[in-house]
Amino acid sequence: LLGNYNCRQWGTIIVAHHWLGKKINEVAEKEFSDEGLIKEKLMQLQLRFEIDEISEENYNRQEKELLERLEAIRKAKEEGV
Repeated sequence: LLGNYNCRQWGTIIVAHHWLGKKINEVAEKEFSDEGLIKEKLMQLQLRFEIDEISEENYNRQEKELLERLEAIRKAKEEGV
């Protein structure tokens, strides 16, 4: 199966794979480092709790995780990372 591709096709596959990996990494970094996105998720979480979509325990756990991410983002910005 792998032998049916020529060098040009392999090159294209490798370039496409590399490009896709970079894009996935960019999106993940943006999501992890975007204060606005974290704040939005906190608001969504609070709404889900208020309409009884999630338990208080689940809310507290998720809120803690999001607040820790927010603090890490702010600390990284202060340090110039």
